[in-house]
Amino acid sequence: MSTIAPPPNPESNPRVKAVFDDIRATRKSEFVNNMWFWLAFDPDLLERTWAEVKAVMATPSALDPLVKEMLYIAVSVTNGCGYCIHSHTAAAKAKGMSEAEHADLLRVVSLAAKTNQLATALQVPIDPAFDATAQR
Repeated sequence: MSTIAPPPNPESNPRVKAVFDDIRATRKSEFVNNMWFWLAFDPDLLERTWAEVKAVMATPSALDPLVKEMLYIAVSVTNGCGYCIHSHTAAAKAKGMSEAEHADLLRVVSLAAKTNQLATALQVPIDPAFDATAQR
């Protein structure tokens, strides 16, 4: 259940239309997913969020686009964001993620969650060898 209703005709606002047009152009698709329709209730928030998503996810960088999507899935699982899990899993599959890679990703996510919980519960001290400031 949503906490707000998206605007009934968001593209009637020129700022929203500009963002939606940029989403379509960047993704080379006419599809604009619900996240952007819901964010359109606040054009400032929509513009800032899209600018950051575009800069991180759609701009070439040291990380491969598929790796970025897989990282997004992992963080979304950890944060419990069903919407992001679904949208970024679809994006990762569109970028070539295989079923084997998806299964491997989920194995890593579940293992990291388990060992993170154990390390937190035990309050294991950080090894001096892992302290980047101590290795100068």
